[in-house]
Amino acid sequence: MNIQETIKNMEKRGFIVRYFETDKEAAKYLGDTLTGKTVGIGGSVTIRDHGFYDAIKDNNNVLWHYVDTAPDTSTKAFHAPIYISSANAIAETGEIINIDGRGNRAAAIMYDKELVYIIAGVNKIAPTLEDAMKRAREIAAPLNAKRIGTKTPCVADGKCHDCNSPERICNMAVTLMGRPLGIGRLEVILVNQDMGY
Repeated sequence: MNIQETIKNMEKRGFIVRYFETDKEAAKYLGDTLTGKTVGIGGSVTIRDHGFYDAIKDNNNVLWHYVDTAPDTSTKAFHAPIYISSANAIAETGEIINIDGRGNRAAAIMYDKELVYIIAGVNKIAPTLEDAMKRAREIAAPLNAKRIGTKTPCVADGKCHDCNSPERICNMAVTLMGRPLGIGRLEVILVNQDMGY
């Protein structure tokens, strides 16, 4: 894994990249940067487990279905002008991949936002775009399916079956090859730690 090459390639694709050695430094940066904003968050173990929500919750209007289970929270988060997500995989060539079941998170990082943050640990980096897609489908998706308790074949054996289960969570894969035109700014917060799936 070549972190510096990955950063250089993401920047060539129009992504702003902030690199931090620790999740604490990255969370502090996010907390210092966001004040008085309405922020939506997608489903993310990275954000849940590494202090990012705690860093912004007191000084912003944060919409996140992990803490507000009202039926419309995901929809409100989707429409927030600032959106935070993680990534299922990042290729060293600079592409960012997310797999989604409903499409709320995938769509929110692509359209009609002032600012999108993608927060990821270096464990998400794969050598090529093909390897990144494989990582997203064969590592991240089965672990997320297990976490939320779906009845899919991958939960049983940890392998992608490209199934037709009604509870399938990998119904779409979005590859960001550059900053979407509908986004004012897309900033990748890359942390030199393993974070999330």
